[in-house]
Amino acid sequence: MSNAPRIDPDLWRPAARPHGLAARARTLHAIRTFFAKRQVLEVETPILSRHAAPDEAIDPLTCQGWHLSTSPETAMKRLLAAGSGPIFQITRAFRAAEYGRLHNPEFTMLEWYQPGWQLHDLMHETTQLVQEILGAMPVTTFSFAAAFRHFTGLDPFLASDSELRTALPDSSPPDLKRMEMLDLLLTETVEPGFQTTGGMVLLTHFPAERAAMAQIDPGPPPTALRFELYVHGIELVNGYQELTDAAEQACRLEHANHQRHLLGKPKLPVDPWFLAALHAGIPMCAGAALGVDRLIMLAMGATDIAETLAFPYDRA
Repeated sequence: MSNAPRIDPDLWRPAARPHGLAARARTLHAIRTFFAKRQVLEVETPILSRHAAPDEAIDPLTCQGWHLSTSPETAMKRLLAAGSGPIFQITRAFRAAEYGRLHNPEFTMLEWYQPGWQLHDLMHETTQLVQEILGAMPVTTFSFAAAFRHFTGLDPFLASDSELRTALPDSSPPDLKRMEMLDLLLTETVEPGFQTTGGMVLLTHFPAERAAMAQIDPGPPPTALRFELYVHGIELVNGYQELTDAAEQACRLEHANHQRHLLGKPKLPVDPWFLAALHAGIPMCAGAALGVDRLIMLAMGATDIAETLAFPYDRA
């Protein structure tokens, strides 16, 4: 008698129904048409790389010692440094241990860069793109501080650690650091509050500790020149006024690797060609990344991105 595990005989079938596959095709066509009208060049960059962009919260998948891309950002910035002009890319991205209603380890990402633009220019274009797919809707803008004051009653830059800890859900770990408490309050209280706002929400001026590859406004208080766009409470886009200082970027990547080490995660090999491109000089620009599967899900009125995927994680 075989001890082999039973396999669901229907898992060979795609998760997405024909209308889901059709919605994906329409959305991809609409994105390409949107950028073609604006003379933004479509590019392709490698999915496999010897290097990575260390981030304490993002873990890449590996294949025979190579890293599967978590984002095309570093490669696209090398193109910008070489004089590509405005560019966009629709690509597959991979992130370990991300699976759920809004996550799949393999997903489709749209990323684009506009040389010469400020963050507010990109925010305007981003809302235009999303409305092109989802239809007209109201847009509300909150700074990070204003959103916290509105939904938690606390100022994230002025509240004491004890005040933040009191506002956390009862099930929260007792030893969270300040930024960890802010992250948790953002996901557990502020972001759900965006569902009551209706339409799109633009969240701007994050704490400087969450700048990643964005420039920092010195303030006071110092804040990241970064925005996130939410639709009906679902995070859809992350945009930056891009950091162009090679030395500062190298320090941030080194710090991210240090944080990974403290969390018991392996350090990741920083891309020297990316840093060389920054040294050579990339133009002042703004760039954004958009989760295409989530966009399709919203366009369909679906509740799970699996409804947009032919073969999600459990059927791959």
